[in-house]
Amino acid sequence: MTPATGPVVDGLQINDWSREILLECRAGGIDAVNATCAVWEGADETRRQIAALREVVVANADLALVAAGTADIAQARAEGRTAILPGFQNASPFEHDVDLVDAFHAEGVRIAQLTYNRRNAVGGACYDAVDEGLTGFGARVIARMNAVGMLVDLSHVGDRTCRETVDASARPVAVTHANPRSFVDVPRNKPDDVIGAVAERGGVIGVCLYPAVAGADPTPDRFCAMVADLVERVGAEHVAVGTDCTRGWGNDYLLYLRSGRRTPEPGEEMPRWPAWPAWFQGPADMPALRAGLEAVGFDAASADRVMGGNWLRLLDEVLLPA
Repeated sequence: MTPATGPVVDGLQINDWSREILLECRAGGIDAVNATCAVWEGADETRRQIAALREVVVANADLALVAAGTADIAQARAEGRTAILPGFQNASPFEHDVDLVDAFHAEGVRIAQLTYNRRNAVGGACYDAVDEGLTGFGARVIARMNAVGMLVDLSHVGDRTCRETVDASARPVAVTHANPRSFVDVPRNKPDDVIGAVAERGGVIGVCLYPAVAGADPTPDRFCAMVADLVERVGAEHVAVGTDCTRGWGNDYLLYLRSGRRTPEPGEEMPRWPAWPAWFQGPADMPALRAGLEAVGFDAASADRVMGGNWLRLLDEVLLPA
């Protein structure tokens, strides 16, 4: 397979981080990862999870470093390490206090998804029966994220709240890990108008390989043809990758992601992680994705953009304080 010539950035992984998983990232040539530190947690538990992530990275400093911006990513790439950017998949750590945006930025958080799978104090989520839109608190959170230099992520956010967030944000926003709904028709994927609005404002859409949003065992050609179609529609500078890799977890963590519980209710079966495509099992397989892009017609420069260059462009713009 053709090695990547440009930086490789994964817009989201939600792993139980360990040396073994960092080695997978290095095997895949990954220069930077948005690493989830919060899904349902409040502020205190999130602080513990950030500390735990930092502990793993510091213990494996030959493989990784904790990053606060693109200069750190460049350093990691030059040194053959992976830059880990702490991020959230929910605004739950901000609780009901906008000053916690500043506090978590000071603790190194650079990317925050506004909602997970159900409505919170910020706005509506993708699995809500009715998305009632961005709240007043949500608008204040977005303004504060814009001010401190924290990227707004819309991946699990409801359609109406997505639209209102794009309008409310003074800076470009991202969908770090989702696909067009026209590719796989599930609420977690995004309708064309949301994708278009994100791109028109300078944002990025990270195509996602998690089976629930990529479909049952998509071939490399089918998945990469979807990426090519998306590039054709919104422009090569607005498409990237967010694999949503979930390495290292037991099935109880999948239950936690879905319900906020780790123990099944009486009569409830423990869910099982879905099978990933044979050609993409985890971070080590990033070269297979690049090869797939080239197989459907991407030239080297366009593949470089999708595999990492577009994330770096967006992070360069968004992570500096206003």
